Amino acid sequence: MSLNFDPSPGSPITLQQDPYFPEYKAECIIVDKVYFSCQQRECFDEVFVPVPEGEFQFLEITFNPGEIVKGSLAVTPIPNRPNFSRVRFKVRVTFTLKLKDCKVGNVLNIEGELPEIYKDIILYIPESRDEFTFQIVIETASQALTEPVQDDCFYVFAVGVFIIIKVVGEVQLLIPAYGYCPEPPECEEYQSDDVCIIFDTAPFPEFFPKQLGDYDNIL
Repeated sequence: MSLNFDPSPGSPITLQQDPYFPEYKAECIIVDKVYFSCQQRECFDEVFVPVPEGEFQFLEITFNPGEIVKGSLAVTPIPNRPNFSRVRFKVRVTFTLKLKDCKVGNVLNIEGELPEIYKDIILYIPESRDEFTFQIVIETASQALTEPVQDDCFYVFAVGVFIIIKVVGEVQLLIPAYGYCPEPPECEEYQSDDVCIIFDTAPFPEFFPKQLGDYDNIL
């Protein structure tokens, strides 16, 4: 296929450079295109989570995806840098701390929130028609850097947050496609372990001890 060939939707695309390459059809799809992205990270040395009185055992902590705080996003074009804007927003990351009461054995789920993360960055946001809108999207990967420990009526731990900020716009793209996906295989039904089935499929054991000649270099 020549580089300047522009097929219309539905017309076949043949990659002549590779005779083993299958034939595709050109399909037009609507997707969220990432125009620009960058990464940042935040570290909190001490996060305090209040807990009820008593002695608890730490079980686990799970973090929810970070989100931009509603009403905090502000996009300001930079006069001396065409297609670039100053973008400010706040990020909220929530989590669930799971503890076990050492006295009664109950499991306690405590909802918490990291300190708000303030971002003031420059992003590439190209000029576009008035009807075209860009979205500022974030993804986070949060992790506890230290195991939470109890300190009086608080659990204390350190947290690191990786953040990817994206400028996204909905566009139509022309792509080569095989067609629709085939039907998936049948789902596997869950079956509890049956000791008799395990026994029936186990290899038959040796009934008699090995002879001297069955061993290598025993003498």
